[in-house]
Amino acid sequence: MKLLLTSAGIKNKTIAKALFELVGKKPADISLVFIPTASNVEKGDKSWLIDDLADIEKLGLKSIEVVDISAVEEKIWKQKFEEADILYFEGGYTYYLMEWINKSGLAKILPELLKTKVYVGASAGSMVTGKELVLEISQLVYEEDLDKTENMEGLNLVNFYFLPHLNSQDFKKVRKDFIGEVAKGMSEKIYALDDDSALKVVDGKVEVASEGEWFEFN
Repeated sequence: MKLLLTSAGIKNKTIAKALFELVGKKPADISLVFIPTASNVEKGDKSWLIDDLADIEKLGLKSIEVVDISAVEEKIWKQKFEEADILYFEGGYTYYLMEWINKSGLAKILPELLKTKVYVGASAGSMVTGKELVLEISQLVYEEDLDKTENMEGLNLVNFYFLPHLNSQDFKKVRKDFIGEVAKGMSEKIYALDDDSALKVVDGKVEVASEGEWFEFN
């Protein structure tokens, strides 16, 4: 299984290089499906989503499909996913994305799809890959999902937790010291990455692709 877990998408040449290594094809032969579902309930300006798509467009891929799994039936998104080389899960609200991965039926077939495809996550799209979503971190660190009272299972594709947007001006609490305090008592490994960093994961083996800053806890 191959994954590229990013904080904010394909932001630099190092992350792009890691992506192409995972896919094993020339850009002109690669098809990508962009899943914006997590962004549906985000309020306000969504120029960040447009920027993420623009970064993908710069890669010179064969094709880019946009498929919202909350808006179309399984028979529609399933065919598009089966034809793609990359499944790119955009950022937004982590719990909302995971809810729709479950509701849509994607959770059941995703492991099979990922035998031949590369999973790319941006922010929330990366956070859902752990065994659970860690409600406390979502609420205390990112100040999101404040209406939730129970934790939710994740995709369980990796054996660690991914925390995006380290040192970002948009997320004032995503700092090494604060994360360390919130994560006290947790035994699982945690990666915190800035927007210029990503994790390249191949069959459980993790490599960091970074032009910025990142930390590993536990």
